[in-house]
Amino acid sequence: MNVSEIFYSIQGEGVEIGLPTVFVRLFACDLRCSWCDTMYAVEGRDFKKMTVGEVQSAITGFGCRRVCITGGEPLIQKDEAGELAGILIRDGYRVVLETSGHKMPPPVFWTGNCVISMDCKCPGSGMEERMDFGLFQKLRPQDQLKFVIADEADYEYAKRILSEYTITANIIFQPAAGQGLGWLTERVIGDNLERVRVLPQLHKLVWGDTRGV
Repeated sequence: MNVSEIFYSIQGEGVEIGLPTVFVRLFACDLRCSWCDTMYAVEGRDFKKMTVGEVQSAITGFGCRRVCITGGEPLIQKDEAGELAGILIRDGYRVVLETSGHKMPPPVFWTGNCVISMDCKCPGSGMEERMDFGLFQKLRPQDQLKFVIADEADYEYAKRILSEYTITANIIFQPAAGQGLGWLTERVIGDNLERVRVLPQLHKLVWGDTRGV
């Protein structure tokens, strides 16, 4: 596996926000979002080659039973990511897969002890044309669909997606880096979007733009 980093922190996003979690950040991504904050895991040579067994051993060393497989785009290495997830789930771990809405997660990620955290890329990302909207409708009530909102156009786009597609997953609106929570919260309340959670990137509130947290 090409691994950018493995670290222990709190979950900074989504429905499990604040929970202690081991992060396995896999290297490489086939998208180029304008607001990407982990380009070190997207381009270049800043990664380490590890076997699935070596990654498993590193996770075990933290003593935490919650693991987030992220990137980059982890499904570029879907066979290895799926193998790792299968081992972790077998051993009683709870697994979160962070992925974009343009690749189908392998079957292991659709099991009971795994949460799929899927991004719907809004126009502000520059990647909205790459989305597979059918994937959003496959998400389960335990999963989550996240929209990173940079401006009013992104907000209206997200609203339209929610109105056009039947989505049973949890819905997260997260302001893009540099954007405050206030305006987005007021828009969600004003439009009575009862299913939408407005959440920050908690790790950035705690540590700022620091790698490995």
